[in-house]
Amino acid sequence: MQLHISPSLRHVTLLPSKGVREFIKVKIGSRRLSYRMVFYSVLFFTFLLRFVFVLTAVETIDGETKCSSLGCLGKRLGPRILGRRLESTVPEVIYQVLEEPVTQGEIQTGPEIPQTMEDFVAEIKDERPDAKTFAVKLKAMVTLLEQRTRTAKIQEYLYRHVASSSIPKQLHCLTLKLANEHAINANARLQLPLAELVPALVDNSFFHFVLASDNVLATSVVASSLVKNSLRPEKVVLHVITDGKTYYPMQAWFSLHSLTPAIIEVKALHHFDWFTKGKVPVLEAMEKDQKVRSRFRGGSSAIVANNTEKPNVIAAKLQALSPKYNSLMNHIRIHLPELFPSLNKVVFLDDDIVVQTDLSALWDIDMNGKVNGAVETCRGEDKFVMSKRFKSYLNFSHPLIANSFNPNECAWAYGMNIFDLEAWRRTNISRTYHFWLEENLKSDLSLWQLGTLPPGLIAFHGHVHVINPFWHMLGLGYQDNTTIADAESAGVVHFNGRAKPWLDIAFPRLRPLWTKYVDFSDRFIKSCHLRES
Repeated sequence: MQLHISPSLRHVTLLPSKGVREFIKVKIGSRRLSYRMVFYSVLFFTFLLRFVFVLTAVETIDGETKCSSLGCLGKRLGPRILGRRLESTVPEVIYQVLEEPVTQGEIQTGPEIPQTMEDFVAEIKDERPDAKTFAVKLKAMVTLLEQRTRTAKIQEYLYRHVASSSIPKQLHCLTLKLANEHAINANARLQLPLAELVPALVDNSFFHFVLASDNVLATSVVASSLVKNSLRPEKVVLHVITDGKTYYPMQAWFSLHSLTPAIIEVKALHHFDWFTKGKVPVLEAMEKDQKVRSRFRGGSSAIVANNTEKPNVIAAKLQALSPKYNSLMNHIRIHLPELFPSLNKVVFLDDDIVVQTDLSALWDIDMNGKVNGAVETCRGEDKFVMSKRFKSYLNFSHPLIANSFNPNECAWAYGMNIFDLEAWRRTNISRTYHFWLEENLKSDLSLWQLGTLPPGLIAFHGHVHVINPFWHMLGLGYQDNTTIADAESAGVVHFNGRAKPWLDIAFPRLRPLWTKYVDFSDRFIKSCHLRES
């Protein structure tokens, strides 16, 4: 090989020597090597020598006191290529200091700790300390800042927990005004639906949607977005289920805010015959759950006072205290086959979603005999939201869970689900759900800590048909990394998490996706001072 360096030192060229050229001619001429084998052999050999010569040439040109990017690369990679280990230039004492635990007392009694990186650099420049002192100061500063960050993060979670667990006065005002309107205005007491439309409630040629909520404003947004984006609103039937105290305000709202030609039904739980017949498993389980939680948990103050757990663990425990996780409205979906005995298929919607497309196509999805059509939550570009598996919800340190399920099995989402009620009635899903609720109560809530999704994952295990993620975008209530463009391209967006769009803690960028379906000029909305931003 011949090394050719241009006069300007900008080009280093490696040419085959006469001997190599003769070797190629001999091998090809004797047909002992194919053209392709010769080509790749020479190419590899040439590349290797070119790499070594370029590093050597640049290093020589740079000199011993300089280190260009290629030169530094050669210093790093050269010893490895030649099989030698590169020695670390970091003093061993720094590793020793950083590996030693630092107690709170040591930080408080030590020298004054720099508050910012700028202060730290300035102090180091002035004092020129040895490696050990440098490491001690750096570790003390980082530890202090970590503690402050942890405290601030926990306080943020606590404030969000308080904000999300209480009922905003504007929503309370709306409920009271609607209840009063129901009492004094005959138009607010209209039968829903009108008598001539009642047969549609059990007609399987319609698209039946079910929503269970005690939040009038949230329900109105779901209903409005559903109907306005429907291509055939005259075929839409929305069954609204609420509790006794919210029934009259809910009826007043939909009586005075017609969504015709869609059909709206409003019923309280006590209006269902099934709920008045003997014992209802979900009610019994909720009563027991409340008793267990009252003695099992020390409240938010005890959770926040824990100095060893990570902030995200504390956030999960605070979320477990949210009233919605023990709300009957949250558990009612497990009884859909009994509540709607004449229907074959329904789409269940949470009250914190916004519909952005026509959902009639969901009835065309072949469920392949499965019961629950849902979006998986373990695959997707958003690793924070779409990274949930069974181990994210169930306690696999408990033998009952560990022996029954796979921790890496993909989870799925509640919020927009297609339920084949015919297929459901042929299973023991509801019984399985209540069995595991009882087991969790017997285990002092140690199988899982929050929500209806964990027992749902268990009860519907093997009965889930995965649908396209387009139909259900999650996470708009607990992280604001979702871009508006991505959210607008989804069929349904879900504000699951604490930052509900009707709360002041909602993410400002995402809230307009919800507020666009609220008429802020409405007299009830205006009188309760509900604002668009």
